[in-house]
Amino acid sequence: MSTPTPVAIPKAPRRAKSTSKLVQWLKTITLYEIAVGMKTTLMHLLRYHPITIQYPHEKRTLPDNYRGMLGLLRYDDGTEKCIGCDLCEAACPSRVISVISAEVPGEPIKRYAKEYSMDMTRCLFCGMCVQACPVDALAMTQEFEWSTYDKRDLFLNKQQLLAIGDRNFSVRERRLEFQHPNVAFFNVALQDNRPKEF
Repeated sequence: MSTPTPVAIPKAPRRAKSTSKLVQWLKTITLYEIAVGMKTTLMHLLRYHPITIQYPHEKRTLPDNYRGMLGLLRYDDGTEKCIGCDLCEAACPSRVISVISAEVPGEPIKRYAKEYSMDMTRCLFCGMCVQACPVDALAMTQEFEWSTYDKRDLFLNKQQLLAIGDRNFSVRERRLEFQHPNVAFFNVALQDNRPKEF
């Protein structure tokens, strides 16, 4: 039985290894990493522009599609847009919204939200409830300063949500193009409009 011959592993050239050690030693001696960091610091120092704002006195401008506190909207005549369809409650992933709907007295076809409440401590501000609303009754405002010492202040009822909507959307446009035609047909907003011809 013959013994196996060992396989020769090629060795790296000694010169390259010693060169890399020399480069590492020079970087350590000359404090190369500190120089790179100081270069970045000096570049920012030369091109200085203030980043920090004095928050309570100065406020950053928010984008138009900012998703802040939710508010209920009204029509131009002051009536509520919400028809109590519970679609916002079904669309909410964290179960923030609670809606109890009822029929309008004397008009059994029309409905409204008898009770509407939100637990804003669990809200994700995702905007899915706004997208699910067929009559554009919910909107996301640009309010974000809602810090409080008592969590119970963040349980909002229908009157508080309507006040938020009135405060942020003083000009209440009907925006009928956002309303689903089958649901909005029974709403007050479409009383003066002709029905669509199919």
